[in-house]
Amino acid sequence: MASARLHGVFPYLVSPVRANGSVDREVLVRLCEDLIAAGVHGLTPLGSTGEFAYLSAVQRRDVVEVTVKAAAGRVPVIAGVAATTIADAVQQAKDYARLGADGILAIMEAYFPISDDGVVAYFKAIADAVALPVVLYTNPNFQRSDLTIPAIKQLAKVPNICAIKDASNNTGRLLSIMNATDGGIDVFSASAHIPAAVMLIGGVGWMAGPACVVPRQSVELYDLCKANRWDDAMLLQRRLWGMNQAFAKHNLAACIKGALKLQGYGVGDPLPPQAPLSADGEREVRAVLEQVGAL
Repeated sequence: MASARLHGVFPYLVSPVRANGSVDREVLVRLCEDLIAAGVHGLTPLGSTGEFAYLSAVQRRDVVEVTVKAAAGRVPVIAGVAATTIADAVQQAKDYARLGADGILAIMEAYFPISDDGVVAYFKAIADAVALPVVLYTNPNFQRSDLTIPAIKQLAKVPNICAIKDASNNTGRLLSIMNATDGGIDVFSASAHIPAAVMLIGGVGWMAGPACVVPRQSVELYDLCKANRWDDAMLLQRRLWGMNQAFAKHNLAACIKGALKLQGYGVGDPLPPQAPLSADGEREVRAVLEQVGAL
Protein backbone atom coordinates (compact mmCIF):
# COMPACT_ATOMS: atom_id res chain seq x y z
CA MET A 1 0.00 0.00 0.00
CA ALA A 2 3.02 2.31 0.29
CA SER A 3 2.67 3.58 -3.27
CA ALA A 4 -0.95 4.62 -2.83
CA ARG A 5 -1.30 5.55 0.83
CA LEU A 6 -4.20 7.72 1.82
CA HIS A 7 -3.40 11.14 3.22
CA GLY A 8 -4.84 14.59 3.75
CA VAL A 9 -8.30 15.93 4.58
CA PHE A 10 -11.27 13.56 4.29
CA PRO A 11 -14.55 15.23 5.31
CA TYR A 12 -17.09 12.94 6.95
CA LEU A 13 -20.09 13.65 4.74
CA VAL A 14 -23.55 14.25 6.13
CA SER A 15 -26.39 12.14 4.77
CA PRO A 16 -29.17 14.44 3.51
CA VAL A 17 -32.45 12.52 3.81
CA ARG A 18 -35.83 13.87 2.73
CA ALA A 19 -38.99 13.56 4.83
CA ASN A 20 -40.08 10.58 2.71
CA GLY A 21 -36.86 8.73 3.58
CA SER A 22 -35.13 9.12 0.22
CA VAL A 23 -31.58 10.43 -0.03
CA ASP A 24 -31.46 13.95 -1.45
CA ARG A 25 -29.05 13.21 -4.27
CA GLU A 26 -28.90 16.76 -5.61
CA VAL A 27 -27.83 18.23 -2.27
CA LEU A 28 -25.24 15.50 -1.70
CA VAL A 29 -23.79 15.95 -5.19
CA ARG A 30 -23.52 19.70 -4.69
CA LEU A 31 -21.75 19.19 -1.36
CA CYS A 32 -19.30 16.72 -2.90
CA GLU A 33 -18.58 19.07 -5.82
CA ASP A 34 -17.91 22.01 -3.51
CA LEU A 35 -15.67 19.97 -1.21
CA ILE A 36 -13.61 18.72 -4.14
CA ALA A 37 -13.35 22.27 -5.48
CA ALA A 38 -12.08 23.35 -2.05
CA GLY A 39 -9.19 20.90 -2.42
CA VAL A 40 -10.04 18.06 -0.06
CA HIS A 41 -8.05 14.88 -0.60
CA GLY A 42 -10.97 12.44 -0.35
CA LEU A 43 -14.56 11.94 0.73
CA THR A 44 -15.88 9.70 3.50
CA PRO A 45 -19.58 8.84 3.39
CA LEU A 46 -21.15 6.95 6.30
CA GLY A 47 -18.85 8.10 9.05
CA SER A 48 -20.31 9.20 12.40
CA THR A 49 -21.42 12.53 10.94
CA GLY A 50 -23.14 10.57 8.18
CA GLU A 51 -25.49 8.99 10.75
CA PHE A 52 -24.68 5.45 9.61
CA ALA A 53 -26.32 4.05 12.75
CA TYR A 54 -29.64 5.67 11.83
CA LEU A 55 -29.84 4.85 8.12
CA SER A 56 -31.43 1.85 6.45
CA ALA A 57 -29.37 -0.44 4.23
CA VAL A 58 -30.96 1.13 1.16
CA GLN A 59 -30.18 4.66 2.36
CA ARG A 60 -26.57 3.75 3.14
CA ARG A 61 -26.13 2.21 -0.29
CA ASP A 62 -27.65 5.27 -1.97
CA VAL A 63 -25.31 7.61 -0.08
CA VAL A 64 -22.26 5.64 -1.21
CA GLU A 65 -23.48 5.36 -4.79
CA VAL A 66 -24.17 9.09 -5.08
CA THR A 67 -20.81 9.99 -3.54
CA VAL A 68 -18.87 7.68 -5.87
CA LYS A 69 -20.62 9.07 -8.93
CA ALA A 70 -20.12 12.66 -7.77
CA ALA A 71 -16.42 12.12 -7.10
CA ALA A 72 -15.99 10.58 -10.56
CA GLY A 73 -12.50 9.38 -9.75
CA ARG A 74 -11.16 12.83 -8.85
CA VAL A 75 -10.60 11.95 -5.20
CA PRO A 76 -10.84 8.61 -3.38
CA VAL A 77 -14.12 7.70 -1.70
CA ILE A 78 -13.67 5.76 1.55
CA ALA A 79 -17.06 4.29 2.41
CA GLY A 80 -18.06 3.49 5.96
CA VAL A 81 -18.99 -0.11 6.82
CA ALA A 82 -20.61 -0.72 10.20
CA ALA A 83 -22.35 -3.80 11.52
CA THR A 84 -22.75 -6.06 14.53
CA THR A 85 -21.99 -9.24 12.58
CA ILE A 86 -19.14 -10.25 10.31
CA ALA A 87 -21.54 -11.47 7.62
CA ASP A 88 -23.32 -8.11 7.40
CA ALA A 89 -20.06 -6.13 7.41
CA VAL A 90 -18.55 -8.30 4.67
CA GLN A 91 -21.65 -7.93 2.52
CA GLN A 92 -21.60 -4.14 2.91
CA ALA A 93 -17.91 -3.98 2.01
CA LYS A 94 -18.44 -6.08 -1.11
CA ASP A 95 -21.45 -3.99 -2.14
CA TYR A 96 -19.57 -0.71 -1.78
CA ALA A 97 -16.59 -2.11 -3.66
CA ARG A 98 -18.91 -3.02 -6.52
CA LEU A 99 -20.33 0.50 -6.45
CA GLY A 100 -16.81 1.84 -7.05
CA ALA A 101 -15.65 2.87 -3.57
CA ASP A 102 -11.89 3.30 -3.39
CA GLY A 103 -11.56 2.12 0.19
CA ILE A 104 -13.46 1.04 3.29
CA LEU A 105 -13.74 2.77 6.65
CA ALA A 106 -14.38 -0.16 8.98
CA ILE A 107 -16.48 0.43 12.09
CA MET A 108 -17.58 -2.16 14.63
CA GLU A 109 -20.97 -1.93 16.28
CA ALA A 110 -21.61 -4.11 19.32
CA TYR A 111 -24.39 -4.59 21.84
CA PHE A 112 -22.53 -7.14 23.95
CA PRO A 113 -18.80 -6.68 24.59
CA ILE A 114 -16.55 -8.56 22.16
CA SER A 115 -13.16 -10.07 23.00
CA ASP A 116 -9.98 -8.95 21.22
CA ASP A 117 -10.07 -12.15 19.17
CA GLY A 118 -13.58 -11.33 17.99
CA VAL A 119 -12.66 -7.72 17.23
CA VAL A 120 -9.64 -8.79 15.18
CA ALA A 121 -11.71 -11.40 13.34
CA TYR A 122 -14.33 -8.77 12.44
CA PHE A 123 -11.90 -6.27 10.91
CA LYS A 124 -9.78 -8.93 9.24
CA ALA A 125 -12.86 -10.41 7.57
CA ILE A 126 -13.71 -7.01 6.07
CA ALA A 127 -10.16 -6.58 4.77
CA ASP A 128 -10.11 -10.12 3.35
CA ALA A 129 -13.42 -9.53 1.54
CA VAL A 130 -12.21 -6.66 -0.66
CA ALA A 131 -9.12 -5.73 -2.66
CA LEU A 132 -9.28 -2.18 -1.31
CA PRO A 133 -7.43 -0.20 1.36
CA VAL A 134 -9.15 -0.47 4.72
CA VAL A 135 -9.09 2.22 7.40
CA LEU A 136 -9.90 1.11 10.94
CA TYR A 137 -12.17 3.44 12.89
CA THR A 138 -12.27 3.44 16.65
CA ASN A 139 -14.41 5.76 18.76
CA PRO A 140 -14.38 4.54 22.37
CA ASN A 141 -16.88 7.20 23.47
CA PHE A 142 -19.62 5.52 21.44
CA GLN A 143 -18.50 1.92 21.00
CA ARG A 144 -19.15 -1.06 23.23
CA SER A 145 -15.98 -2.87 22.12
CA ASP A 146 -12.87 -0.81 21.42
CA LEU A 147 -9.84 -1.56 19.32
CA THR A 148 -7.10 -2.18 21.87
CA ILE A 149 -3.42 -1.57 21.10
CA PRO A 150 -2.70 -5.34 20.92
CA ALA A 151 -5.61 -5.78 18.48
CA ILE A 152 -4.39 -2.88 16.33
CA LYS A 153 -0.90 -4.38 16.34
CA GLN A 154 -2.30 -7.64 14.93
CA LEU A 155 -4.45 -5.91 12.33
CA ALA A 156 -1.56 -3.74 11.14
CA LYS A 157 -0.04 -6.92 9.69
CA VAL A 158 -3.00 -7.40 7.32
CA PRO A 159 -1.70 -6.12 3.95
CA ASN A 160 -4.60 -3.89 2.96
CA ILE A 161 -5.34 -2.45 6.40
CA CYS A 162 -3.47 0.77 5.80
CA ALA A 163 -4.60 3.29 8.40
CA ILE A 164 -6.59 3.99 11.55
CA LYS A 165 -8.78 6.91 12.48
CA ASP A 166 -8.78 7.17 16.26
CA ALA A 167 -11.36 9.34 18.05
CA SER A 168 -10.30 8.50 21.59
CA ASN A 169 -9.52 12.07 22.79
CA ASN A 170 -6.14 10.65 23.87
CA THR A 171 -3.33 11.90 21.65
CA GLY A 172 -0.84 9.83 23.60
CA ARG A 173 -2.72 6.74 22.41
CA LEU A 174 -1.84 7.75 18.83
CA LEU A 175 1.84 7.65 19.73
CA SER A 176 1.28 4.25 21.32
CA ILE A 177 -0.30 3.00 18.09
CA MET A 178 2.60 4.35 16.03
CA ASN A 179 5.13 2.75 18.36
CA ALA A 180 3.30 -0.58 18.57
CA THR A 181 2.91 -0.91 14.80
CA ASP A 182 6.36 0.52 13.93
CA GLY A 183 5.01 2.45 10.95
CA GLY A 184 2.89 -0.45 9.73
CA ILE A 185 -0.30 1.59 9.88
CA ASP A 186 -0.90 5.28 9.19
CA VAL A 187 -2.79 7.44 11.70
CA PHE A 188 -5.55 9.92 10.88
CA SER A 189 -6.69 12.48 13.41
CA ALA A 190 -10.33 12.82 14.42
CA SER A 191 -12.07 16.02 15.49
CA ALA A 192 -11.48 14.87 19.07
CA HIS A 193 -7.78 15.58 18.58
CA ILE A 194 -5.92 18.74 17.53
CA PRO A 195 -5.17 17.94 13.87
CA ALA A 196 -1.98 20.01 13.69
CA ALA A 197 -0.64 18.26 16.80
CA VAL A 198 -1.38 14.87 15.25
CA MET A 199 0.44 15.92 12.08
CA LEU A 200 3.42 17.01 14.19
CA ILE A 201 3.78 13.56 15.78
CA GLY A 202 3.51 11.73 12.46
CA GLY A 203 -0.16 11.68 11.45
CA VAL A 204 -1.09 11.69 7.77
CA GLY A 205 -4.21 13.88 7.93
CA TRP A 206 -7.67 13.89 9.43
CA MET A 207 -11.07 12.38 8.80
CA ALA A 208 -13.66 14.52 10.48
CA GLY A 209 -17.09 16.11 10.25
CA PRO A 210 -15.94 19.73 10.70
CA ALA A 211 -13.99 19.51 7.43
CA CYS A 212 -17.40 19.48 5.69
CA VAL A 213 -18.00 23.10 6.70
CA VAL A 214 -14.43 24.44 6.76
CA PRO A 215 -12.85 22.47 3.87
CA ARG A 216 -10.71 25.24 2.42
CA GLN A 217 -9.33 26.15 5.85
CA SER A 218 -8.75 22.49 6.68
CA VAL A 219 -6.75 21.96 3.49
CA GLU A 220 -4.75 25.11 4.21
CA LEU A 221 -3.93 23.79 7.68
CA TYR A 222 -2.82 20.46 6.22
CA ASP A 223 -0.61 22.20 3.66
CA LEU A 224 1.02 24.36 6.33
CA CYS A 225 1.79 21.27 8.41
CA LYS A 226 3.26 19.43 5.43
CA ALA A 227 5.46 22.48 4.69
CA ASN A 228 6.69 22.47 8.32
CA ARG A 229 5.32 25.99 8.79
CA TRP A 230 4.30 25.20 12.32
CA ASP A 231 3.92 28.77 13.61
CA ASP A 232 1.47 29.59 10.81
CA ALA A 233 -0.23 26.23 11.22
CA MET A 234 -0.87 26.80 14.91
CA LEU A 235 -2.27 30.27 14.31
CA LEU A 236 -4.81 28.76 11.92
CA GLN A 237 -5.40 25.76 14.18
CA ARG A 238 -6.34 28.00 17.10
CA ARG A 239 -8.90 29.78 14.91
CA LEU A 240 -10.37 26.49 13.69
CA TRP A 241 -10.51 24.85 17.11
CA GLY A 242 -13.82 26.53 17.90
CA MET A 243 -15.46 24.32 15.26
CA ASN A 244 -14.06 21.21 16.95
CA GLN A 245 -15.33 22.43 20.30
CA ALA A 246 -18.83 23.01 18.93
CA PHE A 247 -18.74 19.58 17.30
CA ALA A 248 -17.88 17.96 20.63
CA LYS A 249 -20.52 19.93 22.52
CA HIS A 250 -23.52 19.27 20.27
CA ASN A 251 -24.92 16.22 18.52
CA LEU A 252 -22.44 15.37 15.76
CA ALA A 253 -24.84 15.32 12.81
CA ALA A 254 -26.89 18.21 14.20
CA CYS A 255 -23.82 20.43 14.47
CA ILE A 256 -22.55 19.81 10.94
CA LYS A 257 -25.98 19.75 9.31
CA GLY A 258 -26.81 22.96 11.15
CA ALA A 259 -23.60 24.58 9.94
CA LEU A 260 -24.20 23.45 6.37
CA LYS A 261 -27.75 24.85 6.47
CA LEU A 262 -26.28 28.20 7.52
CA GLN A 263 -24.05 27.94 4.46
CA GLY A 264 -27.04 27.37 2.19
CA TYR A 265 -27.10 23.57 1.85
CA GLY A 266 -30.54 21.99 2.26
CA VAL A 267 -29.25 18.95 4.11
CA GLY A 268 -32.18 18.74 6.51
CA ASP A 269 -32.12 17.77 10.17
CA PRO A 270 -30.65 14.66 11.80
CA LEU A 271 -32.85 11.60 11.61
CA PRO A 272 -35.25 11.26 14.60
CA PRO A 273 -35.08 10.63 17.47
CA GLN A 274 -32.00 12.84 17.22
CA ALA A 275 -32.75 16.52 17.75
CA PRO A 276 -31.73 19.31 15.37
CA LEU A 277 -29.19 21.91 16.43
CA SER A 278 -30.58 24.09 19.21
CA ALA A 279 -30.92 27.86 18.89
CA ASP A 280 -27.96 28.31 21.24
CA GLY A 281 -25.98 25.81 19.20
CA GLU A 282 -26.81 27.60 15.97
CA ARG A 283 -25.61 30.92 17.41
CA GLU A 284 -22.39 29.28 18.55
CA VAL A 285 -21.76 27.60 15.19
CA ARG A 286 -22.58 30.79 13.29
CA ALA A 287 -20.05 32.73 15.35
CA VAL A 288 -17.34 30.15 14.67
CA LEU A 289 -18.05 30.11 10.93
CA GLU A 290 -17.94 33.89 10.77
CA GLN A 291 -14.66 33.95 12.69
CA VAL A 292 -12.91 31.63 10.24
CA GLY A 293 -14.44 33.14 7.11
CA ALA A 294 -16.68 30.16 6.28
CA LEU A 295 -20.01 31.98 6.18
